[in-house]
Amino acid sequence: MRAVRLSVVTAAATAAALTAVTGCAEKSDAKGGDGAVQVVAKDDSCAVSKTEFPAGHVKLAVENQGSKVTEVYVLYPDGRIVTERENIGPSTKANITAEVKAGDYTIVCKPGMKGAGISQKVTVTGGAKGAARSPEMDAAVAAYRQYVQAQAEETLPKVKVFTDAVRAGDVEAAKKAYAHSRIGWERTEPVAESFGDIDPKVDVREDGLEDGQDPAKDWTGWHRLEKALWQDKKIGDREKQLADLLDKDLADWVKRVGKADITPTSMANGAKELLDEVASGKVTGEEERYSRTDLVDFKANVEGAQKSFELLKPVASKNDPKLVAELDKQFAALNALLDKYRTDKTSYVFTSYEKVGKTERKELSDGVNALAEPLSKLAAAVVK
Repeated sequence: MRAVRLSVVTAAATAAALTAVTGCAEKSDAKGGDGAVQVVAKDDSCAVSKTEFPAGHVKLAVENQGSKVTEVYVLYPDGRIVTERENIGPSTKANITAEVKAGDYTIVCKPGMKGAGISQKVTVTGGAKGAARSPEMDAAVAAYRQYVQAQAEETLPKVKVFTDAVRAGDVEAAKKAYAHSRIGWERTEPVAESFGDIDPKVDVREDGLEDGQDPAKDWTGWHRLEKALWQDKKIGDREKQLADLLDKDLADWVKRVGKADITPTSMANGAKELLDEVASGKVTGEEERYSRTDLVDFKANVEGAQKSFELLKPVASKNDPKLVAELDKQFAALNALLDKYRTDKTSYVFTSYEKVGKTERKELSDGVNALAEPLSKLAAAVVK
């Protein structure tokens, strides 16, 4: 989620740790020699080797030559996200494969992962339909679209249990419903984030607010209420208003999610993004810093990533069977590791993250890293 992005102040200090944990800024062979669009990100520039290239499966070979952790986006003209890669540390590279249709786009580098970033306009030429798909890939996209819609629709009644408790002023009931209300969102977060404007309303952390925003007025969503419940230990009129707003914003998400632009590569990249979310927020304890329900989000992120992988497996198995075997192995290992912290094996109840020691957190980090590295190759495997 955008809320757990590193601040500009802390990004440089933690870049090496993030790279080791996520595999997001992998030791790539991104040289641009295979027709890739080279993106060189610095603290004050975002250089793109081509401002015009053909539609279809596009590869971005990103190199961060700056001093800050950065992220790179390809955006539609209206700000929706085509694809993205977060947490690219200084002096590291990353390959991003995406299906891009003909049209005008913007490539954005965000040094420090804050603010509007540095933009470069690009034009994608060719047929409007972009890359051709096999029937198997069409089936995967259709099934994933149904999954995302179902997760969104199932979230609303769970959120209402939470927001009803907030409106009633019942702190303990709201605490009990909080983590459960977030599961569907966490499973499908990259699709929600693709709209650009919904995530900052419902899932931003206080330190994820943009410069100039006032937390007292501009901070909304789950985590603002989380702070009220666990740190402030009280519910006032403002919190009740925020509960109404959360219902409204998530209802908007449900209406719009069916219109999301979903492709096989966006599914694969989204799976990797979910692992990056785990590494940058859940393993570190940044995500649920008041409620300490990080492991619930952790499990939901892994489930969402695994769903994308399972749907893409028929295609990926033909193109890269060794990669699929490795992903099967690492998903199983990480799920087994998470189950150690499940206090009720039949439900979504996990150990409070404050009770997970440094050694155990390192073990979780290693599990995420072992899965993130091969998962970063899934997008390329489905377009071979």
